[in-house]
Amino acid sequence: MRRLVGGAATRRRTALLVAGLLVVAPGCGLTSGSPMVDDVRPGTIGQGEPLEGAELTVTSKSFTEQLILGAIMGIAFEAAGAEVLDRTGIQGSIGSREAVRKGDADAGYEYTGTAWITYLGRSEPITDPHEQWEAVRDADAKNGVTWLPPSALDNTYALAMNQENHKKYRTNDLSQVAALSKSDPAAVTLCVEVEFANRADGLPGMQKAYGMNVPTKNITQMDTGIIYTQAAKGSCTYGEVFTTDGRIKSMNLVVMDDNKHFFPNYNVAPMINTKTLKKWPAIPEVLDPITRKLNNTVAQDLNAKVDVDGEDPHQVALDWMKAEGFVK
Repeated sequence: MRRLVGGAATRRRTALLVAGLLVVAPGCGLTSGSPMVDDVRPGTIGQGEPLEGAELTVTSKSFTEQLILGAIMGIAFEAAGAEVLDRTGIQGSIGSREAVRKGDADAGYEYTGTAWITYLGRSEPITDPHEQWEAVRDADAKNGVTWLPPSALDNTYALAMNQENHKKYRTNDLSQVAALSKSDPAAVTLCVEVEFANRADGLPGMQKAYGMNVPTKNITQMDTGIIYTQAAKGSCTYGEVFTTDGRIKSMNLVVMDDNKHFFPNYNVAPMINTKTLKKWPAIPEVLDPITRKLNNTVAQDLNAKVDVDGEDPHQVALDWMKAEGFVK
């Protein structure tokens, strides 16, 4: 349950709310925010309230998984004693990233692949996920951004098909899809996003890496949500998906293994403003147990509660935090 608490805490939260409604940080994408007011106490995290007295701003991008992760982080900070301003839901990637870098926000969960390619301008992803995180951590240190240890949650690209087509074509990895595209070209039809169709780390690069040559007439570009529906119906043999999307499980899709490790690693990890971390060094001990619990199965389940069942992302995050015993 999300409700206001009384006394001095209410006055502090009211002050934060007023500030959140009035402040717009130019150039970083932040708009108004509001205080998180969950009635939570320490569970397995936040014992002794090591963030008592902190006023922390949490940010995220605007899609389901990010909204959930932003809420999870904010709830953790609340349980550890902090006052938390919620500025989650920023459109695009750059806004939330710049907010943390500039100090307009204190923390957010981010993806290593996005940081490496989009923020740090590197063109070649690193195959090993831990080495990818280390490279991001080291390169971003000079930007005033500290990356805490990553999770197993890897929200990367994939191709997926329905059960009927899986039984028919028996493909389990992208090398087998490539082989099918040569032996039976008409069998391989793709539903993809416009961005994926044109990104070097998307369809063009995938086809090159795996030796595919799917004819243009076999490729249909469409919005993300429609792709899942069309793949589930079998209107296209393979749909481009994100590996942590809850619709994969709810629609019983079969994900093709990226057996040549072409797609970048997009492991999620806490991205913290370095000055904030120096002021509040207990942040890692609060977040690390939560981050270690995150994986693709957890993400699919939580995302499905929002995208399939229509639940509120913040409530989904709060329910999970309580169910795992992180907070009470």
